[in-house]
Amino acid sequence: MRTSDPGLRAPVDVTDGLVTLGPEAVRLRTALDAVFTGWAAAADAAEVLYPPLIPVADLARFDYFTNFPHLVLAAAPVNTDAAADLPTHPAEPGTTLGGHQLAEAGLVLPSAACYNAYLSLSGARLDEPVRFTTIAQCFRRETHYEGLRRLHGFTMREIIAVGDAGTVKDHLTAHKALILDFAAHVGLDLTTEVATDPFFDANGSRAVMQRLFPTKEEFVADGGLAIASVNYHRNFFGDRADIAYAGEQAHTSCVAFGIERWLHVLAARFDGDWDAAEEAVRSYPAGRQAP
Repeated sequence: MRTSDPGLRAPVDVTDGLVTLGPEAVRLRTALDAVFTGWAAAADAAEVLYPPLIPVADLARFDYFTNFPHLVLAAAPVNTDAAADLPTHPAEPGTTLGGHQLAEAGLVLPSAACYNAYLSLSGARLDEPVRFTTIAQCFRRETHYEGLRRLHGFTMREIIAVGDAGTVKDHLTAHKALILDFAAHVGLDLTTEVATDPFFDANGSRAVMQRLFPTKEEFVADGGLAIASVNYHRNFFGDRADIAYAGEQAHTSCVAFGIERWLHVLAARFDGDWDAAEEAVRSYPAGRQAP
């Protein structure tokens, strides 16, 4: 089903949660990501790109299939033994591949950019904190899709810190200030809301700590739309991915930006004038430090 995003003047087309961005939107996207990568550079975060797929066994290390089964999209190969039953032209809208037409899936499409980052450090023994940034196409099975607000496939930029608890929490504090400063610069009215993601065993001590000391804050605009978040995972990924810092399990944190959601709120803020939105974003001072 094709849906529209009210106020969008640029050629932005969304069909069944899959988006095509036109030139104006792409230019705004480029300007926006330049702000985020500028913050990453200021934090000495190396830019890294990871594989577009994750092995099932690796995600299972993070209790992904226990905590997020509703989001999972697997990359299953076609069963060539069923080639005679595969769709041919003309195929009806909504045509699917059934279970008998697919082989077992050993790979999953990522729903967030940072999982591969922690997996890449498996077994690492760090003597100093590390920071890096990555961007990824992410995918989630949702109950519904809505313009740029909620997509089947979307882009996520993350800035990640790994080290001791104090360093990774300071990483979030600095970027929280930058997000609010940037929002004020472009005229976005953001609120912060505490959120919880079930990164931890629901019956374990980490879950108790999560309830006492929330580990995720979301930056919300446009009637409840989360466009960014700061996330503190304590030593969960350090434990599960066997990452050590200074002889202890490493702590991790990440700052995440939903790029298409930012496009949505900026287009609405500037009444569909994508050029004006781009100008406002590009006028944000390069190399801005946390207030």
